[in-house]
Amino acid sequence: MGFMAIPLSLLDLAPIASGQTARDSFSASIELARAAERAGYRRVWYAEHHNMSSIASSATSVLIGYVAAHTDSIRLGAGGIMLPNHSPLVIAEQFGTLATLYPDRIDLGLGRAPGSDQATAQALRRDHTAADTFPQDVQELQGFLSGHSLIPGVEAVPRAPRPVPLYILGSSLFGAQLAAALGLPYAFASHFAPDALHQAVAAYRDSFRPSEQLAEPHVIAGVNVIAADDHDEAVAQMTSSYRARTRSFLTRGPVRRNFTDAEIDDFLASPGGQQLARMTRYTAVGTPEEVKDYLESFAKEAGADELITAHHAQSVEDRIHSIELVGAA
Repeated sequence: MGFMAIPLSLLDLAPIASGQTARDSFSASIELARAAERAGYRRVWYAEHHNMSSIASSATSVLIGYVAAHTDSIRLGAGGIMLPNHSPLVIAEQFGTLATLYPDRIDLGLGRAPGSDQATAQALRRDHTAADTFPQDVQELQGFLSGHSLIPGVEAVPRAPRPVPLYILGSSLFGAQLAAALGLPYAFASHFAPDALHQAVAAYRDSFRPSEQLAEPHVIAGVNVIAADDHDEAVAQMTSSYRARTRSFLTRGPVRRNFTDAEIDDFLASPGGQQLARMTRYTAVGTPEEVKDYLESFAKEAGADELITAHHAQSVEDRIHSIELVGAA
């Protein structure tokens, strides 16, 4: 099995497909993680999304534990936990528990977006100023995980012998500067927010300060992948997957009508739709060789040390096949 020079990881979006249940999604997550483990991927991450009927990873740490119990060696983590939704102590306890059960396999990526809408943020008891204290909350969490609590008399129990590694997630310069200041790895959400990628990576590398966790800057960049045995098949999978994605954007809230493929394609060609289409600008599609070439040039252009791939085929079998093809290439 050949490896690209650059490590590959997997972002599992834990989708609940139409006509399927969350339980089906969890079973699929196990199969995807096992496939990634066999194919030599470095890690699998899950994201915290709330109030989305098509995504099953809202209780992110619970899902990580479930997948960890059904895999052997691959790293598993959050990409990410939206820290302003939680107290740092509770997250330290959850990830301290995971890292105690599954030593040296757990990652903790942190973001500051709500991962939801206003009403959901309110239901989460999220304070609207919570994002403002994100840098302090990250340091408080770091203190709990490392056994150097910043709050006298308060410890996170259980705590793993080695601190869970932290990653800062972002799609703007804010996260890049914070990751650099704290000496943490930086993961950029270029798979759906491509605009500030080059600027953010440059800012991170320019102002990086080494820390106990990390001596040199480490950039992870997100990229969409649809690999199949032949080019036309991959393009067909991409078309149906991105139509489905567009459909879910258009049917949020009170809108509940079924759009035809032709209507979706017309929308994607319109100015509003082009904005949505541009979100997936970084997409590798085609045969394993075509995808490999794309990923190598993307990594170079983005200045990435690692790529985290989101495989978008509609069926679980096609996603697993895509993961295997790219791993083998």
